[in-house]
Amino acid sequence: MSATNTPSAPVLTRHADAETCSDPSSVMTLLADSDAGAGGFTSYRSTFAKGAVGAPAHFHTRASELFFVIGGSLRVLVGEEVTVLEEGDFLAVPPRTPHAFAAAPGCEADVLFVFTPGMGRFDYLRLLGRVMRGEADPKEIAESSERFDNHYVDSPVWRAALEGSA
Repeated sequence: MSATNTPSAPVLTRHADAETCSDPSSVMTLLADSDAGAGGFTSYRSTFAKGAVGAPAHFHTRASELFFVIGGSLRVLVGEEVTVLEEGDFLAVPPRTPHAFAAAPGCEADVLFVFTPGMGRFDYLRLLGRVMRGEADPKEIAESSERFDNHYVDSPVWRAALEGSA
């Protein structure tokens, strides 16, 4: 069993074998990644430093994104509403719904993310890490929006929430 799977095969990723991507404010542990199809999914765990920014406002056209807060507090935008998820909270964001997330002000966050269907998103997560570390041009993210079904949008509500905690 391996982290890159086919939808019909069981998936087991041992903590010691999981790839990690880090930047100055978070660590992503890559758990499982599959191509689109029945039963396919992508899953990773992110640990965010106190007050760390996660993702700006964006949406996915084909995937639902699921959040489970393992520990700490995560501030999220869903549509036009900003709320804080606490330890044990679960959120499912359907396709085409703008959303964003960051560690809540003054808090760390430990979150399990799942995308379904999957579509080989680990390369996108690796790219994000390289951009955050200054090893890649941010233009590469914009150029990959169709490939990884990650479409950034402007959200005055999210900008105001971030500015209010600065």
